[in-house]
Amino acid sequence: MVCIPCIVIPVLLWIYKKFLEPYIYPLISPFVSRIWPRKAVQSSDKNKSQIDCKGADTSGLPTKGQTEISDKKKD
Repeated sequence: MVCIPCIVIPVLLWIYKKFLEPYIYPLISPFVSRIWPRKAVQSSDKNKSQIDCKGADTSGLPTKGQTEISDKKKD
């Protein structure tokens, strides 16, 4: 048996998108546009987003000791 919210929530979302949103969205869109900027990321320098991870392990935490990993077997 399927739970009630699994049926009710999609039906309510469909009713909202189909019938209510065309009337409600024009009323709230001026307020939303003031709160959220049009461009989420405004960066003029592309090098700022690159991160140097030489001294970090796979989890991103700094490591102590040797940072180079050798594929050769040690005798």
